[in-house]
Amino acid sequence: MTIITVFFLAGCNGPQSFLNPAGPSAHAAARLWWGMFGFSALVLLSIVALWLYAMWRKPKPLTDAQARRLYNRWIIGGGLLLPVVSLSVLLGFGIPMGYRMLPLPLAGQTPLRIEVTGHQWWWEVRYPEAGIVLKNELHLPAGAPVDIHLTSSDVIHSFWIPRLAGKLDMIPGRTNILRLQADASGHFRGQCAEFCGTGHAGMVLAVQVHTTEDFQNWLEAQQHE
Repeated sequence: MTIITVFFLAGCNGPQSFLNPAGPSAHAAARLWWGMFGFSALVLLSIVALWLYAMWRKPKPLTDAQARRLYNRWIIGGGLLLPVVSLSVLLGFGIPMGYRMLPLPLAGQTPLRIEVTGHQWWWEVRYPEAGIVLKNELHLPAGAPVDIHLTSSDVIHSFWIPRLAGKLDMIPGRTNILRLQADASGHFRGQCAEFCGTGHAGMVLAVQVHTTEDFQNWLEAQQHE
């Protein structure tokens, strides 16, 4: 089963594959996914092995006392210890990964602020410091943290650039902040990840990541248009 799953996962690539991360937040999400996948596969194999053992073994006659002890052992081990240990391992691995995805303050550095508003069915992208407004396109500098301030003008949308970070809901009347950072320049694809009406599937965001110098040149060119 695990071999078959890994075989199909080999095709999980492309512009919207979170298994092909291109930024710190996306790397954390991918590591969390692989950790949970590996742990789940281990639990599945262990349960299948126990099931096969139970099917093939030759039962031995037990006294009532021995049967009760065996019953209690399985209840405590499988019903109490296994869930507690499993959840502890997953939380111990997952909480630090989630912590790395938060827009926490950075020492001596102020992330670029970009405001994105979701509409049915398009994206309004604003660079408040530069006075730039774009439609359905987002430009980012490579290697620098960027805080995306997200809201919606109508219904709930969800901002998602799979290769750069996890998704975050855009809620009318509320602003959520998502920290993005791209490792290198390139083209990426964003998508609304919350069904928002008949045009949901076409609510696509073109993302261009520039080198630091090219991004500054782009900002200046936009300001002079």
